Amino acid sequence: MTVELFDPIAKSRPSESLFPLRENEPEYAKLKDPETAETNRYGKLIALQELVDEAVSLNINGVREVGFNPNRYKQHAFHFTADNCIGCHACESACSEKNDLPPHLSFRSVGYVEGGSYPNYTRMNISMACNHCDDPVCLKGCPTRAYTKHPEYGAVIQDPDICFGCGYCTWVCPYNAPQLDPVAGQVEKCNMCVDRLEVGLKPACVSACLGNALNFGVVENMPDNREQIETSIPGFPDADITHPNIRFQQTRSMPREVTRTDTMPVKYRRDDKTGKYKPAVDQKVGKKKSWNLGRLSSRENPLVIFTLATQTALGLFTILFLGNLVGVPAASAVAATPAYPLAVIGGLGLISLGLFMSAMHLGKPIRFYRGFNNFRHSPVAREGLGASFFMAFAGLHLLAILPAQPLLQSVWPALTEVAPTLAPVATACGVLACVAGCVALYYMYRCYRIKARPFWNHWQTATAFVGSSLTLGSAACAVLGAPALYLQGLDYMPLLSLSAGLMFVGVLLEGFGLWRHAHDMSHSDSEGAVSHYVQCTTFGLTYRFRNVLMALNGASLLACAIAGVFAAGAWLPAALIVLALSCLVTAVIGRALFYVLVVPTTMPGAFFWKNKGFEEHAREIGLADMPQVGVVPLAH
Repeated sequence: MTVELFDPIAKSRPSESLFPLRENEPEYAKLKDPETAETNRYGKLIALQELVDEAVSLNINGVREVGFNPNRYKQHAFHFTADNCIGCHACESACSEKNDLPPHLSFRSVGYVEGGSYPNYTRMNISMACNHCDDPVCLKGCPTRAYTKHPEYGAVIQDPDICFGCGYCTWVCPYNAPQLDPVAGQVEKCNMCVDRLEVGLKPACVSACLGNALNFGVVENMPDNREQIETSIPGFPDADITHPNIRFQQTRSMPREVTRTDTMPVKYRRDDKTGKYKPAVDQKVGKKKSWNLGRLSSRENPLVIFTLATQTALGLFTILFLGNLVGVPAASAVAATPAYPLAVIGGLGLISLGLFMSAMHLGKPIRFYRGFNNFRHSPVAREGLGASFFMAFAGLHLLAILPAQPLLQSVWPALTEVAPTLAPVATACGVLACVAGCVALYYMYRCYRIKARPFWNHWQTATAFVGSSLTLGSAACAVLGAPALYLQGLDYMPLLSLSAGLMFVGVLLEGFGLWRHAHDMSHSDSEGAVSHYVQCTTFGLTYRFRNVLMALNGASLLACAIAGVFAAGAWLPAALIVLALSCLVTAVIGRALFYVLVVPTTMPGAFFWKNKGFEEHAREIGLADMPQVGVVPLAH
């Protein structure tokens, strides 16, 4: 049954039709789904909503009319027949033309995997766009709620006007469907061509396919002249991550191992038991270890500063406040000096710097407030909320403790009577600030537990973040507290010993996590193993330097902690300053590696398109200056 144009649309003004239909529209471009199943293979209903008398308009192109499609409220899906794809890129061109995309963006892209050798060489093309998943992680991850899963066709549609360009959806999507446009400062993606669906036409990419490789219809419906509706294909990420609405046919025999034509050091090896292909390391750059310090700099530099500054602030405040609250002598001694309010101010300054850098990371920084729109699902929104509450309660705590400061009391004697009344308020606000800080740190960790990025999706991320809080926060305590105690003629050695001990615990915690992480990644059958390979080769010398420096820091801090208790000398303050700087260098290198090493479960690219190697080469020779080449500009 072919879906015909709904009469009210046909009678509407031609200039405002949902989509301009041609009189001689070919049959292959029309939707044909006479029968559909009730549930998909994941057990979910294909009918997302019962057909109602008063259908809701999608307001496409400003038109209020609603297309009549008997399957309008059923989940639709793409079907890709790899055997038929000739790699002509007509689907890319049709998509780009319809959506008026700039050369550096493409909602649909064609990549390749290949294997064997002449004369038994085999190449398979893969055309991929958004899969409009049953469990869209982009929707759950987006802090601005720019995504909506519509009951109409099951389309996952993103609103660029709501997006503020954080790019988190591009992290969590396993298929590289959302496209971050650094020029416009926003994300855009495939919208399933719902305007065409409303008038009974298949998406533009499907209609343009020359090899009859792409098809479209209600999910689980097998297109004509097909024999498979599988959910996997060599190079396609695990379907269990999002339950994507795409089905495949690939009957042509492929080699046991296939590689990518882009420079990503990933290949896919067939599991003899399951018959499915899994990622493996492709040693494209050999085993030579390099420094590549210049490549540590990335688009995520603001997040390096944000995470380290925020974790330092949380550690600094929590150690001093809780230490004083439970009666740790060294912390209580600092709390009785003017250094304590200065430490609170310093913590607020650090987290303010972090949040500012996080906002500068956005494509549209002045719209940062939209990051609080999705507390229900997004860890990014919850992280920001926790950090904001920490700032609020720490600020109130600061205001409540200021009347107790002798310097202020000497200027305004009336504060002497106010201080005892505000003491319980200061304690309550301090406790709430610690709780909010823990919430912020937890959701900062949850932001990186992403199945589409196996290198991050490990408990080591938690040990790294908590370890940095202990190490850098304790170092800040010593730097701020020891001079204040010295100027008042008090013994500062217990504080230095405490700080050295906590710094050692932080280094030990982070080091243990890194050790287990390296072991797990090197033995994994995911892109995490690829990240570890890059870590040990492209950045091998930098990685080794960080590890050696961390080990030396740990041993030296333990010695300083013991010396501070039993045999402290004048050398201890100088040693701790050097160690604090060394720990900071280690933290910056480690956090930069954290961002640049991650290899996502993205789809294979082509030789020229979506290939980092070609992009870097184009920048080196000046080819990137030609916009038609499609290399994304470096800044926006």
